[in-house]
Amino acid sequence: MVKIIQKRLYVATAISAGIWFSACVNPQQVELLEREQRRLRGDMSTLHSDVDGFRSTLADTRANIQQIQREISAIRERIDETKVQVGRQLGQTNREGDQRVKNLEGRLAKLEEDAKAQAELLKTREAELKQLRDSLQAQATQATLKPQSDGVVDLTLAESDNVRRDYETASRALDKKDYRAAIVRFREFLKRNPKSRLAVYAQFSIGESHLALKESNNAIVEFDEVRRKYPQSDRVAASLLGQGAAFTELGEKLNARLVLQELVEKYPQSPEAAAARQRLKALES
Repeated sequence: MVKIIQKRLYVATAISAGIWFSACVNPQQVELLEREQRRLRGDMSTLHSDVDGFRSTLADTRANIQQIQREISAIRERIDETKVQVGRQLGQTNREGDQRVKNLEGRLAKLEEDAKAQAELLKTREAELKQLRDSLQAQATQATLKPQSDGVVDLTLAESDNVRRDYETASRALDKKDYRAAIVRFREFLKRNPKSRLAVYAQFSIGESHLALKESNNAIVEFDEVRRKYPQSDRVAASLLGQGAAFTELGEKLNARLVLQELVEKYPQSPEAAAARQRLKALES
């Protein structure tokens, strides 16, 4: 476990140099990206408001359940007292005493049914709150990954038509979100073309596919390969952003913060840095 943590901390301080080049190449894509991020931030703000509303509703529901439980306890005490009084009051008929007890027991049964209904409502509200939280997390992950996913690979870097076709075959699987197939095909590309100028993009896409499959540990390792093998590549900064998302998925907030802070410090003007700042704010809340 210590070795794994050390490696992740090593990863967190390693990856650099990336998407700034891609962002500068096409300002229109940067503008589209920023517009999309603003929309996503608005969606996330709405979801936060919904979560707060559900929390308030859950608090009211719990208070109602507690009040009903107190009423149930009081009624049980009254039932016990009534039974004693029925036994002592010889002037009253057993029928009257039994009817009163039955009335109280009927009310108790109704209150117990109400309590059960409130408990079911609370369970439903908690499930809805969980869905909102999951949706919020998905929106945050989407906002984090968007800059790296929109990077356009210049296929003129391919050394030959065969290399270009191999890369396009793997890319089509990624575009179709067939991440398993994409991983296999990008690995095959790397085996056949280890020295290609497109190799770094293939390696990055493997990490991106693992992240999309929520295989966070694998994603961290594959993004680390980008930094280790291609330290001057324009995909290193995007790999830092991907590692930050993977560490967050694993609940390792310290490692996530270290990676994202490194990205902000080394590439303060990049789209990835803007996404990293938003992610850091979320981790601090």
